[in-house]
Amino acid sequence: MKWDDLLLMRHELQLLAVILIVTCAEIYLSGRDKSRIIPLSLALFGIHMAAGWLWPAEGELFGGMYRTNGLIHLMKNILDVGVLIVLLQTGGWARKQLVPENRASEFFLLIWSSLLGMYYMVSAGDLLMVFLGLELSTLPVAALAAYEVLKMRSAEAGIKFILTAGLASAVTLMGISLLYGSTGTFVLADLGKQMQGNSLEALGFLFFFAGIAFKISLVPFHFWTPDVYEGAPISVAAYLSVISKGAAVFILMILLMGFAPLLTDLWVNVLYLLAILTMTIGNLFALRQRNLKRLLAYSAVAQAGFIMLGFMSSQQDGKASIVYFMLVYLFSNLAAFGVVQTIELHTGKEDMSDYEGLYRTNPRLSLVMLLALFSLAGIPPLAGFFGKFFLFMTVASAGYYLLLTIAVINTVISLYYYLLIVRAMFLRKSDNPLPLVTSDGWMRAGLVICVAGIVVLGVASGVYDAIYALCAHL
Repeated sequence: MKWDDLLLMRHELQLLAVILIVTCAEIYLSGRDKSRIIPLSLALFGIHMAAGWLWPAEGELFGGMYRTNGLIHLMKNILDVGVLIVLLQTGGWARKQLVPENRASEFFLLIWSSLLGMYYMVSAGDLLMVFLGLELSTLPVAALAAYEVLKMRSAEAGIKFILTAGLASAVTLMGISLLYGSTGTFVLADLGKQMQGNSLEALGFLFFFAGIAFKISLVPFHFWTPDVYEGAPISVAAYLSVISKGAAVFILMILLMGFAPLLTDLWVNVLYLLAILTMTIGNLFALRQRNLKRLLAYSAVAQAGFIMLGFMSSQQDGKASIVYFMLVYLFSNLAAFGVVQTIELHTGKEDMSDYEGLYRTNPRLSLVMLLALFSLAGIPPLAGFFGKFFLFMTVASAGYYLLLTIAVINTVISLYYYLLIVRAMFLRKSDNPLPLVTSDGWMRAGLVICVAGIVVLGVASGVYDAIYALCAHL
Protein backbone atom coordinates (compact mmCIF):
# COMPACT_ATOMS: atom_id res chain seq x y z
CA MET A 1 0.00 0.00 0.00
CA LYS A 2 1.34 3.41 -0.98
CA TRP A 3 1.19 6.51 1.17
CA ASP A 4 -1.09 8.18 -1.38
CA ASP A 5 -3.50 5.25 -1.07
CA LEU A 6 -3.59 5.65 2.69
CA LEU A 7 -4.49 9.30 2.27
CA LEU A 8 -7.81 8.17 0.80
CA MET A 9 -8.74 7.58 4.46
CA ARG A 10 -7.68 11.04 5.57
CA HIS A 11 -11.10 11.85 7.08
CA GLU A 12 -10.74 8.86 9.38
CA LEU A 13 -7.04 9.43 10.08
CA GLN A 14 -7.57 13.12 10.87
CA LEU A 15 -10.39 12.34 13.27
CA LEU A 16 -8.34 9.60 14.90
CA ALA A 17 -5.52 12.12 15.42
CA VAL A 18 -7.98 14.53 17.06
CA ILE A 19 -9.18 11.75 19.37
CA LEU A 20 -5.60 10.86 20.38
CA ILE A 21 -4.61 14.49 21.03
CA VAL A 22 -7.64 15.15 23.25
CA THR A 23 -7.02 11.86 25.07
CA CYS A 24 -3.44 12.90 25.82
CA ALA A 25 -4.64 16.34 26.92
CA GLU A 26 -7.09 14.71 29.32
CA ILE A 27 -4.23 12.75 30.86
CA TYR A 28 -1.87 15.70 31.34
CA LEU A 29 -4.31 18.46 32.29
CA SER A 30 -5.49 18.60 35.86
CA GLY A 31 -7.61 20.76 38.15
CA ARG A 32 -8.78 24.03 36.66
CA ASP A 33 -6.84 23.32 33.47
CA LYS A 34 -9.51 20.76 32.55
CA SER A 35 -11.64 23.62 31.23
CA ARG A 36 -9.14 24.00 28.39
CA ILE A 37 -10.42 20.72 26.96
CA ILE A 38 -13.46 22.49 25.51
CA PRO A 39 -11.71 25.17 23.37
CA LEU A 40 -9.01 22.63 22.44
CA SER A 41 -11.62 20.13 21.24
CA LEU A 42 -13.55 22.74 19.28
CA ALA A 43 -10.41 24.13 17.67
CA LEU A 44 -9.08 20.70 16.68
CA PHE A 45 -12.37 19.57 15.22
CA GLY A 46 -12.77 22.88 13.40
CA ILE A 47 -9.39 22.32 11.75
CA HIS A 48 -10.40 18.75 10.91
CA MET A 49 -13.66 19.94 9.34
CA ALA A 50 -11.93 22.66 7.28
CA ALA A 51 -9.26 20.24 6.05
CA GLY A 52 -11.96 17.75 5.09
CA TRP A 53 -13.13 19.99 2.23
CA LEU A 54 -9.69 19.94 0.60
CA TRP A 55 -8.35 17.51 -2.00
CA PRO A 56 -11.27 15.18 -2.68
CA ALA A 57 -10.04 11.84 -4.00
CA GLU A 58 -11.52 8.68 -5.49
CA GLY A 59 -10.35 5.12 -4.98
CA GLU A 60 -10.59 1.87 -3.03
CA LEU A 61 -8.62 0.19 -0.25
CA PHE A 62 -8.42 -3.27 1.32
CA GLY A 63 -9.77 -5.12 -1.69
CA GLY A 64 -12.76 -2.83 -2.06
CA MET A 65 -13.87 -2.93 1.60
CA TYR A 66 -13.24 0.81 1.81
CA ARG A 67 -14.03 3.21 -1.02
CA THR A 68 -14.43 6.92 -1.54
CA ASN A 69 -15.44 9.34 -4.27
CA GLY A 70 -16.67 12.90 -4.60
CA LEU A 71 -20.16 12.16 -3.31
CA ILE A 72 -18.95 10.17 -0.30
CA HIS A 73 -16.48 12.96 0.42
CA LEU A 74 -19.36 15.45 0.42
CA MET A 75 -21.43 13.24 2.74
CA LYS A 76 -18.64 13.14 5.30
CA ASN A 77 -18.20 16.90 5.10
CA ILE A 78 -21.92 17.40 5.71
CA LEU A 79 -21.67 15.20 8.81
CA ASP A 80 -18.62 17.21 9.95
CA VAL A 81 -20.50 20.51 9.67
CA GLY A 82 -23.35 19.10 11.73
CA VAL A 83 -21.05 17.75 14.43
CA LEU A 84 -19.20 21.07 14.66
CA ILE A 85 -22.50 22.90 15.23
CA VAL A 86 -23.52 20.34 17.88
CA LEU A 87 -20.18 20.77 19.66
CA LEU A 88 -20.46 24.56 19.55
CA GLN A 89 -23.92 24.35 21.07
CA THR A 90 -22.58 21.96 23.69
CA GLY A 91 -19.75 24.24 24.86
CA GLY A 92 -21.70 26.18 27.49
CA TRP A 93 -23.41 23.08 28.89
CA ALA A 94 -20.08 21.21 29.04
CA ARG A 95 -18.37 24.09 30.86
CA LYS A 96 -21.22 24.45 33.35
CA GLN A 97 -21.97 20.80 34.10
CA LEU A 98 -19.31 18.47 32.68
CA VAL A 99 -16.07 20.27 33.57
CA PRO A 100 -16.84 20.39 37.34
CA GLU A 101 -17.56 16.64 37.17
CA ASN A 102 -14.41 15.98 35.10
CA ARG A 103 -16.42 14.39 32.29
CA ALA A 104 -16.02 16.88 29.43
CA SER A 105 -13.34 15.12 27.39
CA GLU A 106 -15.20 11.80 27.52
CA PHE A 107 -18.25 13.47 25.98
CA PHE A 108 -16.25 14.74 23.00
CA LEU A 109 -14.46 11.41 22.59
CA LEU A 110 -17.76 9.51 22.47
CA ILE A 111 -19.16 11.91 19.86
CA TRP A 112 -16.07 11.50 17.69
CA SER A 113 -15.99 7.72 18.10
CA SER A 114 -19.56 7.57 16.86
CA LEU A 115 -18.69 9.85 13.94
CA LEU A 116 -15.72 7.64 13.06
CA GLY A 117 -18.09 4.70 12.75
CA MET A 118 -20.31 6.75 10.44
CA TYR A 119 -17.30 7.52 8.24
CA TYR A 120 -16.59 3.83 7.77
CA MET A 121 -20.24 3.04 7.26
CA VAL A 122 -20.60 5.60 4.46
CA SER A 123 -17.33 4.45 2.82
CA ALA A 124 -18.12 0.75 3.20
CA GLY A 125 -17.56 -1.41 0.15
CA ASP A 126 -19.04 -4.57 1.63
CA LEU A 127 -21.77 -5.53 4.05
CA LEU A 128 -19.43 -6.45 6.90
CA MET A 129 -17.86 -2.99 6.84
CA VAL A 130 -21.37 -1.52 6.86
CA PHE A 131 -22.22 -3.54 9.96
CA LEU A 132 -18.98 -2.69 11.78
CA GLY A 133 -19.44 1.00 11.03
CA LEU A 134 -23.06 0.81 12.17
CA GLU A 135 -22.05 -0.74 15.50
CA LEU A 136 -19.21 1.72 16.10
CA SER A 137 -21.57 4.62 15.41
CA THR A 138 -24.30 3.24 17.69
CA LEU A 139 -22.61 2.02 20.88
CA PRO A 140 -21.08 5.39 21.94
CA VAL A 141 -24.48 7.06 21.54
CA ALA A 142 -25.96 4.76 24.17
CA ALA A 143 -23.45 6.15 26.67
CA LEU A 144 -24.17 9.69 25.49
CA ALA A 145 -27.93 9.24 25.96
CA ALA A 146 -27.33 8.30 29.60
CA TYR A 147 -24.65 10.94 30.17
CA GLU A 148 -26.59 12.94 32.76
CA VAL A 149 -26.03 10.24 35.35
CA LEU A 150 -27.92 12.00 38.15
CA LYS A 151 -31.16 12.14 36.15
CA MET A 152 -33.34 9.03 36.12
CA ARG A 153 -34.85 9.81 32.71
CA SER A 154 -31.36 10.04 31.18
CA ALA A 155 -30.48 6.57 32.45
CA GLU A 156 -33.84 5.36 31.13
CA ALA A 157 -33.05 6.88 27.72
CA GLY A 158 -29.71 5.07 27.60
CA ILE A 159 -31.26 1.73 28.52
CA LYS A 160 -34.06 2.08 25.96
CA PHE A 161 -31.61 3.06 23.26
CA ILE A 162 -29.16 0.21 23.86
CA LEU A 163 -31.93 -2.41 24.03
CA THR A 164 -33.60 -1.29 20.81
CA ALA A 165 -30.21 -0.80 19.13
CA GLY A 166 -29.22 -4.34 20.10
CA LEU A 167 -32.39 -5.71 18.55
CA ALA A 168 -31.83 -3.65 15.41
CA SER A 169 -28.25 -4.91 15.15
CA ALA A 170 -29.39 -8.53 15.42
CA VAL A 171 -32.00 -8.00 12.71
CA THR A 172 -29.43 -6.30 10.47
CA LEU A 173 -26.94 -9.13 10.91
CA MET A 174 -29.67 -11.64 10.07
CA GLY A 175 -30.37 -9.77 6.86
CA ILE A 176 -26.68 -9.72 5.93
CA SER A 177 -26.51 -13.48 6.56
CA LEU A 178 -29.46 -14.14 4.27
CA LEU A 179 -28.02 -11.95 1.52
CA TYR A 180 -24.68 -13.72 1.78
CA GLY A 181 -26.37 -17.11 1.73
CA SER A 182 -28.18 -16.20 -1.47
CA THR A 183 -25.39 -14.40 -3.35
CA GLY A 184 -22.22 -15.86 -1.82
CA THR A 185 -20.57 -12.46 -1.38
CA PHE A 186 -20.40 -9.51 0.99
CA VAL A 187 -18.91 -7.12 -1.57
CA LEU A 188 -21.49 -4.53 -2.61
CA ALA A 189 -20.34 -4.31 -6.22
CA ASP A 190 -20.56 -8.10 -6.62
CA LEU A 191 -23.78 -8.24 -4.62
CA GLY A 192 -25.64 -6.29 -7.29
CA LYS A 193 -24.32 -8.61 -10.00
CA GLN A 194 -25.13 -11.84 -8.14
CA MET A 195 -28.67 -10.93 -7.12
CA GLN A 196 -31.41 -12.89 -8.85
CA GLY A 197 -34.40 -11.24 -7.21
CA ASN A 198 -35.53 -14.40 -5.37
CA SER A 199 -37.52 -14.54 -2.14
CA LEU A 200 -34.46 -15.22 0.05
CA GLU A 201 -32.83 -12.03 -1.18
CA ALA A 202 -36.06 -10.12 -0.63
CA LEU A 203 -36.28 -11.41 2.94
CA GLY A 204 -32.62 -10.58 3.57
CA PHE A 205 -33.14 -7.09 2.25
CA LEU A 206 -36.17 -6.53 4.48
CA PHE A 207 -34.23 -7.63 7.57
CA PHE A 208 -31.27 -5.46 6.64
CA PHE A 209 -33.50 -2.50 5.90
CA ALA A 210 -35.26 -2.86 9.25
CA GLY A 211 -31.95 -2.34 11.05
CA ILE A 212 -31.19 0.81 9.07
CA ALA A 213 -34.76 2.06 9.53
CA PHE A 214 -34.15 2.05 13.29
CA LYS A 215 -31.40 4.64 12.83
CA ILE A 216 -33.61 6.79 10.59
CA SER A 217 -36.65 6.49 12.94
CA LEU A 218 -39.03 5.23 10.28
CA VAL A 219 -42.41 3.97 11.43
CA PRO A 220 -42.78 1.36 12.98
CA PHE A 221 -39.13 1.46 14.10
CA HIS A 222 -39.53 4.86 15.77
CA PHE A 223 -40.85 3.97 19.23
CA TRP A 224 -37.54 4.69 20.94
CA THR A 225 -37.25 8.19 19.47
CA PRO A 226 -39.46 10.43 21.68
CA ASP A 227 -38.41 8.79 24.96
CA VAL A 228 -34.70 8.88 24.15
CA TYR A 229 -34.84 12.46 22.85
CA GLU A 230 -36.67 13.62 25.98
CA GLY A 231 -34.36 11.83 28.41
CA ALA A 232 -31.01 12.41 26.73
CA PRO A 233 -29.09 15.69 26.95
CA ILE A 234 -30.43 18.08 24.31
CA SER A 235 -27.13 18.12 22.42
CA VAL A 236 -27.29 14.32 22.18
CA ALA A 237 -30.89 14.49 20.96
CA ALA A 238 -29.77 16.98 18.30
CA TYR A 239 -26.92 14.64 17.32
CA LEU A 240 -29.33 11.73 16.96
CA SER A 241 -31.87 13.75 14.99
CA VAL A 242 -29.40 14.97 12.38
CA ILE A 243 -25.99 13.29 12.32
CA SER A 244 -26.98 9.73 13.14
CA LYS A 245 -30.01 9.94 10.87
CA GLY A 246 -28.02 11.56 8.06
CA ALA A 247 -25.38 8.81 8.01
CA ALA A 248 -28.08 6.12 7.91
CA VAL A 249 -29.89 7.89 5.06
CA PHE A 250 -26.64 8.21 3.09
CA ILE A 251 -25.73 4.52 3.40
CA LEU A 252 -29.29 3.48 2.56
CA MET A 253 -29.14 5.64 -0.57
CA ILE A 254 -25.80 4.12 -1.57
CA LEU A 255 -27.06 0.57 -1.08
CA LEU A 256 -30.51 0.88 -2.62
CA MET A 257 -29.68 3.09 -5.57
CA GLY A 258 -26.22 1.73 -6.27
CA PHE A 259 -26.25 -1.99 -5.57
CA ALA A 260 -29.80 -3.37 -5.40
CA PRO A 261 -31.28 -2.71 -8.86
CA LEU A 262 -33.00 -6.09 -9.10
CA LEU A 263 -34.92 -5.39 -5.91
CA THR A 264 -36.12 -1.99 -7.08
CA ASP A 265 -39.79 -3.00 -7.25
CA LEU A 266 -39.62 -4.39 -3.73
CA TRP A 267 -37.89 -1.52 -1.96
CA VAL A 268 -39.83 1.18 -3.80
CA ASN A 269 -43.11 -0.37 -2.66
CA VAL A 270 -41.83 -0.75 0.90
CA LEU A 271 -40.60 2.84 1.06
CA TYR A 272 -43.83 4.09 -0.53
CA LEU A 273 -45.80 2.63 2.37
CA LEU A 274 -43.29 3.65 5.04
CA ALA A 275 -43.10 7.21 3.74
CA ILE A 276 -46.86 7.61 4.14
CA LEU A 277 -46.93 6.01 7.60
CA THR A 278 -43.89 7.91 8.86
CA MET A 279 -45.05 11.33 7.68
CA THR A 280 -48.59 10.87 8.92
CA ILE A 281 -47.95 9.22 12.30
CA GLY A 282 -45.05 11.54 13.09
CA ASN A 283 -47.15 14.62 12.39
CA LEU A 284 -50.27 13.39 14.18
CA PHE A 285 -48.34 12.55 17.34
CA ALA A 286 -46.46 15.86 17.16
CA LEU A 287 -49.81 17.67 17.31
CA ARG A 288 -50.38 16.31 20.82
CA GLN A 289 -47.02 17.29 22.28
CA ARG A 290 -46.38 20.21 24.60
CA ASN A 291 -42.85 19.27 25.64
CA LEU A 292 -40.63 20.75 22.92
CA LYS A 293 -38.09 17.93 22.99
CA ARG A 294 -40.82 15.37 22.34
CA LEU A 295 -42.39 17.63 19.72
CA LEU A 296 -39.07 17.93 17.88
CA ALA A 297 -38.65 14.16 18.21
CA TYR A 298 -41.92 13.46 16.42
CA SER A 299 -41.08 16.24 13.98
CA ALA A 300 -37.85 14.36 13.22
CA VAL A 301 -39.89 11.21 12.60
CA ALA A 302 -42.13 13.09 10.16
CA GLN A 303 -39.12 14.62 8.39
CA ALA A 304 -37.72 11.09 7.94
CA GLY A 305 -40.89 10.29 6.02
CA PHE A 306 -40.29 13.26 3.73
CA ILE A 307 -36.72 12.07 3.12
CA MET A 308 -38.08 8.75 1.85
CA LEU A 309 -39.76 10.63 -1.00
CA GLY A 310 -36.39 10.99 -2.68
CA PHE A 311 -36.04 7.21 -2.90
CA MET A 312 -39.03 6.99 -5.23
CA SER A 313 -36.66 7.66 -8.12
CA SER A 314 -33.23 6.07 -8.50
CA GLN A 315 -32.28 8.69 -11.07
CA GLN A 316 -29.80 11.47 -10.42
CA ASP A 317 -32.48 13.92 -9.32
CA GLY A 318 -33.67 11.56 -6.58
CA LYS A 319 -30.16 11.18 -5.16
CA ALA A 320 -29.49 14.92 -5.32
CA SER A 321 -32.78 15.77 -3.60
CA ILE A 322 -31.94 13.45 -0.68
CA VAL A 323 -28.45 14.88 -0.13
CA TYR A 324 -29.64 18.47 -0.51
CA PHE A 325 -32.56 17.97 1.88
CA MET A 326 -30.26 16.43 4.50
CA LEU A 327 -27.99 19.48 4.27
CA VAL A 328 -30.95 21.85 4.69
CA TYR A 329 -32.46 19.72 7.46
CA LEU A 330 -29.14 19.84 9.31
CA PHE A 331 -29.15 23.62 9.67
CA SER A 332 -32.89 23.90 10.36
CA ASN A 333 -33.15 21.21 13.01
CA LEU A 334 -29.96 22.15 14.83
CA ALA A 335 -31.13 25.77 14.99
CA ALA A 336 -34.36 24.69 16.70
CA PHE A 337 -32.54 22.37 19.11
CA GLY A 338 -30.01 25.12 19.81
CA VAL A 339 -32.70 27.53 20.98
CA VAL A 340 -34.35 24.86 23.14
CA GLN A 341 -30.98 23.97 24.65
CA THR A 342 -30.13 27.60 25.41
CA ILE A 343 -33.40 28.19 27.24
CA GLU A 344 -33.32 24.85 29.05
CA LEU A 345 -29.74 25.41 30.23
CA HIS A 346 -30.53 28.80 31.78
CA THR A 347 -34.10 28.31 32.98
CA GLY A 348 -34.80 24.56 33.01
CA LYS A 349 -37.94 25.18 30.92
CA GLU A 350 -38.81 23.07 27.88
CA ASP A 351 -42.60 23.19 27.70
CA MET A 352 -44.42 25.10 24.96
CA SER A 353 -46.39 27.14 27.50
CA ASP A 354 -43.10 28.40 28.94
CA TYR A 355 -42.35 30.07 25.60
CA GLU A 356 -45.36 32.39 25.79
CA GLY A 357 -44.19 35.97 25.40
CA LEU A 358 -40.63 34.87 24.60
CA TYR A 359 -40.30 37.50 21.85
CA ARG A 360 -40.68 40.33 24.35
CA THR A 361 -37.77 39.16 26.51
CA ASN A 362 -35.62 37.24 24.00
CA PRO A 363 -36.29 38.61 20.51
CA ARG A 364 -33.13 37.16 18.91
CA LEU A 365 -33.73 33.62 20.11
CA SER A 366 -37.36 33.92 19.02
CA LEU A 367 -36.29 35.01 15.54
CA VAL A 368 -33.86 32.09 15.23
CA MET A 369 -36.59 29.67 16.29
CA LEU A 370 -39.01 31.27 13.83
CA LEU A 371 -36.57 30.81 10.92
CA ALA A 372 -35.83 27.23 11.96
CA LEU A 373 -39.49 26.23 12.25
CA PHE A 374 -40.48 27.92 8.99
CA SER A 375 -37.61 26.17 7.23
CA LEU A 376 -38.69 22.81 8.66
CA ALA A 377 -42.23 23.53 7.53
CA GLY A 378 -41.07 24.48 4.01
CA ILE A 379 -42.00 28.16 3.92
CA PRO A 380 -40.37 30.14 1.04
CA PRO A 381 -37.86 31.62 0.54
CA LEU A 382 -36.05 29.68 3.26
CA ALA A 383 -33.93 26.66 2.40
CA GLY A 384 -36.49 24.17 3.73
CA PHE A 385 -38.91 25.17 0.98
CA PHE A 386 -36.47 24.22 -1.74
CA GLY A 387 -35.50 21.02 0.05
CA LYS A 388 -39.09 19.82 0.04
CA PHE A 389 -39.69 21.23 -3.44
CA PHE A 390 -36.96 19.04 -4.93
CA LEU A 391 -38.30 16.00 -3.06
CA PHE A 392 -41.82 16.68 -4.34
CA MET A 393 -40.50 17.12 -7.88
CA THR A 394 -38.80 13.74 -7.62
CA VAL A 395 -42.07 12.09 -6.60
CA ALA A 396 -43.99 13.88 -9.35
CA SER A 397 -41.46 12.92 -12.05
CA ALA A 398 -41.78 9.28 -10.98
CA GLY A 399 -45.57 9.46 -11.35
CA TYR A 400 -46.53 8.90 -7.68
CA TYR A 401 -49.20 11.57 -7.54
CA LEU A 402 -51.15 10.04 -4.64
CA LEU A 403 -47.99 10.01 -2.54
CA LEU A 404 -47.32 13.61 -3.55
CA THR A 405 -50.82 14.62 -2.41
CA ILE A 406 -50.36 12.91 0.96
CA ALA A 407 -46.97 14.61 1.38
CA VAL A 408 -48.48 18.04 0.72
CA ILE A 409 -51.27 17.38 3.25
CA ASN A 410 -48.66 16.36 5.82
CA THR A 411 -46.72 19.54 5.11
CA VAL A 412 -49.82 21.54 6.07
CA ILE A 413 -50.24 19.49 9.26
CA SER A 414 -46.62 20.08 10.23
CA LEU A 415 -47.03 23.80 9.60
CA TYR A 416 -49.87 23.84 12.14
CA TYR A 417 -47.87 22.56 15.10
CA TYR A 418 -44.84 24.64 14.15
CA LEU A 419 -47.13 27.68 14.18
CA LEU A 420 -48.29 26.75 17.67
CA ILE A 421 -44.76 27.45 18.88
CA VAL A 422 -44.60 30.67 16.86
CA ARG A 423 -47.94 31.79 18.31
CA ALA A 424 -46.71 31.13 21.83
CA MET A 425 -43.55 33.18 21.27
CA PHE A 426 -44.98 36.13 19.36
CA LEU A 427 -48.73 36.39 20.04
CA ARG A 428 -49.35 34.99 23.51
CA LYS A 429 -48.75 37.07 26.64
CA SER A 430 -47.51 35.71 29.93
CA ASP A 431 -47.60 37.16 33.43
CA ASN A 432 -44.25 35.47 34.12
CA PRO A 433 -42.34 35.39 30.82
CA LEU A 434 -38.92 33.80 30.66
CA PRO A 435 -36.17 36.23 31.66
CA LEU A 436 -33.54 37.49 29.27
CA VAL A 437 -31.28 34.56 28.37
CA THR A 438 -27.68 35.37 27.51
CA SER A 439 -26.08 32.58 25.53
CA ASP A 440 -22.33 31.99 25.49
CA GLY A 441 -20.13 32.75 22.49
CA TRP A 442 -19.99 29.14 21.32
CA MET A 443 -23.77 28.81 21.25
CA ARG A 444 -24.10 32.10 19.41
CA ALA A 445 -21.57 30.93 16.83
CA GLY A 446 -23.51 27.69 16.33
CA LEU A 447 -26.82 29.53 15.89
CA VAL A 448 -25.27 32.04 13.47
CA ILE A 449 -23.97 29.18 11.31
CA CYS A 450 -27.43 27.58 11.32
CA VAL A 451 -29.21 30.82 10.37
CA ALA A 452 -26.67 31.49 7.63
CA GLY A 453 -27.24 27.99 6.25
CA ILE A 454 -31.03 28.37 6.32
CA VAL A 455 -30.89 31.68 4.47
CA VAL A 456 -28.00 31.11 2.06
CA LEU A 457 -29.09 27.65 0.90
CA GLY A 458 -32.45 29.15 0.01
CA VAL A 459 -30.92 31.56 -2.50
CA ALA A 460 -27.71 29.83 -3.62
CA SER A 461 -28.88 27.60 -6.47
CA GLY A 462 -25.31 26.56 -7.20
CA VAL A 463 -25.30 24.32 -4.11
CA TYR A 464 -27.96 22.02 -5.53
CA ASP A 465 -26.27 22.04 -8.93
CA ALA A 466 -22.97 20.97 -7.37
CA ILE A 467 -24.69 18.16 -5.43
CA TYR A 468 -26.52 17.05 -8.57
CA ALA A 469 -23.22 16.78 -10.47
CA LEU A 470 -21.60 14.74 -7.68
CA CYS A 471 -24.51 12.31 -7.58
CA ALA A 472 -23.44 11.02 -10.98
CA HIS A 473 -20.69 9.12 -9.10
CA LEU A 474 -23.23 6.81 -7.45
